[in-house]
Amino acid sequence: TTSFLQFRAFAFNLLVSTRESNSRCLSRYCVRLTKKRIVLASASPRRREILNMLGFRYDVVASSFEENLDKNSFASPADYCVRTAEGKARDVVRVLQEKNEPVDLVIGADTVVVKGNVLYEKPKDSSDAERMLNELSGQGHIVQTGVALIYLCKDDFRCKTFHDTTEVFMAPMSQEIIKAYVLTGEPLDKAGAYGIQGKGGSLVEKIVGDFYNVMGFPLHRFCKELGDLYARLD
Repeated sequence: TTSFLQFRAFAFNLLVSTRESNSRCLSRYCVRLTKKRIVLASASPRRREILNMLGFRYDVVASSFEENLDKNSFASPADYCVRTAEGKARDVVRVLQEKNEPVDLVIGADTVVVKGNVLYEKPKDSSDAERMLNELSGQGHIVQTGVALIYLCKDDFRCKTFHDTTEVFMAPMSQEIIKAYVLTGEPLDKAGAYGIQGKGGSLVEKIVGDFYNVMGFPLHRFCKELGDLYARLD
């Protein structure tokens, strides 16, 4: 019991210090960011939750970009999710320009789960979710999130893209566990049919990389890239 409590305290302190570290990455630019209109091109509650940790204000404008790019035309899953993220962001920029609404930064993101040569996005239905979980059960896979930052530079918009990768190792799952989890409804709006921040976290044995990337947004990499971006614009 004592060792568990010590571990829990350590984990909590590590989480707090990580959040503080990420915030410090942007601290130099916080005042500047408060004077800009930032838009998240996603209705994802997970991405909003992660961005809220940083403390700056932003608006949400859900993108209508059709996520139907030909996966086979890309050299890698990373390229695919980066281009999808860029498509979402550019779609929102277009909508805002048509409405003559000012904007300084639009953030687009897309997350995919990859095992071998198979790319998993959101399941089509419960049966599809069960299929995905069966294929991921007891094995490792990677989660990749592509991010696009479309920013105003003088009178023109420019685009900066990047991606982050996290390794995830799933526990073996019985059919009973898979069906019970799918019945919760949690997997149906998530790439790979599981949510690591929710009940799906109980199915994950370990990860290597950014936890928030698996949630759908690479927090540390975002802070670094945004800080570097505004450092160059100074």
